[in-house]
Parts: sequence; structure tokens; C-alpha cells
Amino acid sequence: MLETRRTFEPGSPTCGRTFPAGYTEKRTALKGLSVLMTVLIGLIGATRSYADENASNPLAAVNNTDLRAQYFDLDGPERSDFFLDGAYMLTPKLKLKYELHYWDTDVTGSSESDWESLHVKPIYFPEKWVGEWGAWKYKLAIGGEWIVDFGNEDKGIGSGSDQIAPLVGVALVKGGTVVVPLVQHFVEYDGPDVNQTAFRLIGIQSLPNKFWGKLDAKVPVDWENDNAIPATIEVQLGKMFTSSFGTYVDGLVGIGNDRPYDWGAGVGVRFNY
Repeated sequence: MLETRRTFEPGSPTCGRTFPAGYTEKRTALKGLSVLMTVLIGLIGATRSYADENASNPLAAVNNTDLRAQYFDLDGPERSDFFLDGAYMLTPKLKLKYELHYWDTDVTGSSESDWESLHVKPIYFPEKWVGEWGAWKYKLAIGGEWIVDFGNEDKGIGSGSDQIAPLVGVALVKGGTVVVPLVQHFVEYDGPDVNQTAFRLIGIQSLPNKFWGKLDAKVPVDWENDNAIPATIEVQLGKMFTSSFGTYVDGLVGIGNDRPYDWGAGVGVRFNY
């Protein structure tokens, strides 16, 4: 039962599977190029400031780099995820999000550490789909995500699949309140089969003294695994000390019989440019 639950994590839906011999040696050059590209993106000197929007909103027009660490209790085994999570506005209508993940886990029975995945996510905001709906301002977004697995699934790290994941979402803003419904579909183009649709609802509330609170509910449907629903909820509380620097803490919990983990906790440091 534990292996089944680990299999279903959103974005890593094949974590518990067995893979063919030699699979971990694939695509070495591509992986190295992908890491280099992410590092270069993170080092770009941004000339515009988008700090008025909260970078915890994936549809916010912001330039930021977050350094994050999260711990997950897997009902016995444990996993720690250390990752770079950032975004850069290529144009006022085109955003590029990126993530680079490094795991430490004992799901195989021994402690293992290595790179897990790279995520690159371009998001476009069509000008004709920005406006007002009653008291709410809205902004539609369409995009996609490229996920490159680093081939360390023999260590219990990653899914073993490279994936693409188109998405559509809308940001609704009213005063200090932001509501973001998103839908994203994940499929593999290399590696074990992936076929998962993720429904996501994000709520962000500005609080006094530059604090903010965030609720992030994810309800994926894993079509490859008997329509399992590995739902999770994340709560975040953060504070911006200046317009360019902030910190936050995360609390996470898995929901239902197909949950990918029991509970988790995290910390993050944010740099806005």
C-alpha cells in the first residue's frame, strides 16, 4: 500500500514503478544542458521590477528567485526536497518559470541523494483576456511545462519520465485577495507512461505588516493508476521585509487513500528583482 501511495505524487506520478536495466544512463547530455540553462536564467540581471505582485501566485508578473526546502513524511520513509523556484518576465505578456529539484530520501531502504528534475514553464497572458468582472480584475494565462527527469529512479528519486504539461488558468484579484484556478495535464514523451490531469485552486490573502497567507489545493486524477486522486493541501505564511526580500514557511498534508505523503513542512527565502 505504501508503494502505491508514493506512485501518485503530482508531477512525479510513476515514483513507485520498476524500470528497465540501463535506464538511468539515458540523456546525460540533455540533463547537463538543462541544468546549465536553468542556472543562466537564474543569473539574468532583470532591469524591470514586478515586486507589486506576490510571487507565490504562479500567474503573477514577477521576477523572483526562491530558495526552498521541504520535508515529507511518507508513512515510514522520508524525503527532503531542496529546490530553486523562480520566474523571469521575458516580456510584459510572457513569463518563464523554472524549478530545479534535489532530493534526499530513504524510500529504497538506504539514504540516497541526487538531482531529481528540472521544470521549465513558459506562461503567456493574452492581452484581450485581461479585464474586469464586477469587482474582480482578471487575467487569463495559457502555457505549458517541460519536465526533465535526471534518471535517478533506481535511488527512489524522480519518476523516470520526461514530461510535457499544457496548462490554462485565470488570476482573479480583488483588493488584497487573489484566487487562481488552474488545470494542467501531464503526459510523458520519454520513459514510463504518465497520464494525469491536475486541478488546482490557489488563494492568496495580503495581511498587515507585509505578511501574506496562501492556500494551495491540488486534486490530480491519475488516469494510469485506476483514476487515483492523490490530493494535497499546502498552507503558506510569509513576510516581505523589503520589496526585494522575504521569507515564508509551508505546511503540507496529503488527503485521502491515494495521498502521496502524510504530511510535510517547508521553508523558503524569496528574492524579487
